[in-house]
Amino acid sequence: MTKRGSKPVQIIRTIVWVLILFGILTFSFFNWDTVEVNLWENLVLETKVPVLVIVAFLLGLVPLWLYHRSVKWSLGRRIRSLEASIKSTALAHRHEPRTAEPVQQPVDNPEDNSADSEATLSPSQPSPDRPEA
Repeated sequence: MTKRGSKPVQIIRTIVWVLILFGILTFSFFNWDTVEVNLWENLVLETKVPVLVIVAFLLGLVPLWLYHRSVKWSLGRRIRSLEASIKSTALAHRHEPRTAEPVQQPVDNPEDNSADSEATLSPSQPSPDRPEA
């Protein structure tokens, strides 16, 4: 995957921009008329209709595009920061000495004199706590 996206997304983006350009050119061809725009009381701007449309389009597009780019940039910085934090944490845990896990004593250990040892004796073996009858 490239930096700007995958090929199908680039194709769709190109098709959309070509359609927008075609629409603006068609509109410009059929509306090439001079108009007067009153900016102030004695300041009048004479321009063509397509120029007004293109300027209005850019006045709406450019600020939102700049905002989008700034948000994308800041989120990219945040993601890179979090990834670096996770990587350093993972490396710190990888080099951390491991503690030994406790080993359980086997059931038939003769040093174990607990009450649980009676349950492990079979019926044929006499219990050490009870005298034989």
